[in-house]
Amino acid sequence: MSNVLGETEIEVPIETFPIHKEKDASSLASKLPPHRIVLILIGLALVASAALFMRWDWLPQYGGLILQGLWRTIWILVVTVVLGFLLAVPLGLAQASGPAFLAIPARAFCTVIRGTPLLVQLWLLYYGLGSLFPQYPWIRGSELWPYLRQAWPYAVLALTLSYAGYEGEVMRGAFAGVPKGQLESARAFGMPRFTIFRRIWLPQAIHRALPTLAGEAVLQLKSTPLVATITVVDLYSVASRVRQDTFLTYEPLLLLAAGYLVITGIIVMLFRRVERLIPSKLG
Repeated sequence: MSNVLGETEIEVPIETFPIHKEKDASSLASKLPPHRIVLILIGLALVASAALFMRWDWLPQYGGLILQGLWRTIWILVVTVVLGFLLAVPLGLAQASGPAFLAIPARAFCTVIRGTPLLVQLWLLYYGLGSLFPQYPWIRGSELWPYLRQAWPYAVLALTLSYAGYEGEVMRGAFAGVPKGQLESARAFGMPRFTIFRRIWLPQAIHRALPTLAGEAVLQLKSTPLVATITVVDLYSVASRVRQDTFLTYEPLLLLAAGYLVITGIIVMLFRRVERLIPSKLG
């Protein structure tokens, strides 16, 4: 009996054991499709050619100023996106379900902001309000005067209102896209209106608007160079100063483009992570 058992061979199909190497290779291939590999190779070739055939000896001299402009650009972007979104939620809600005395001004605000250039809005605030405030002694004597004398508050205000105008229309569509049956069911269960808004209506509207919010955040980043026209030192203004001082054109502009490209990639990754964190059933 023992000899029989010892000589017995058990054949197990190979398919029952997972082959990790093939799985890892397929996962890597799915993460890096051919077109991305080609783009990465092209980018590496451009970086290598730029490092070898262009002048970068000016970087140590302007390194601190570049970091200052980069920080100012990121700071303006984050502040205006957050404040603009907080203002866009009531604007969208007023247009979607508010009474006429709230819906009409909200719609008019979004129409004016979307229908006029951001540069015009920025100049109206800076050269308009900025030249009007000094005429009032009580403003010059207030604690806000040291801030109102600077350019960055007007830049933050203009970019915030611009972002709110565009996102207010996006949130209007997102609020309108939430199924009415869910809201009516919540009312039938006796939930307060604020609880319905906080737990049902607002989360689903944000989930529906997230892809558009990511695109608008990238567009907001591309709008930040306009603040250089009112003497705010951002990344673009630093690149312009380098061009004027060194008479170099391509090097500072390529560095500027690389900086915006990196920030754009970070924005896209952050919004995709937020989309994955929010349960899909909310959409």
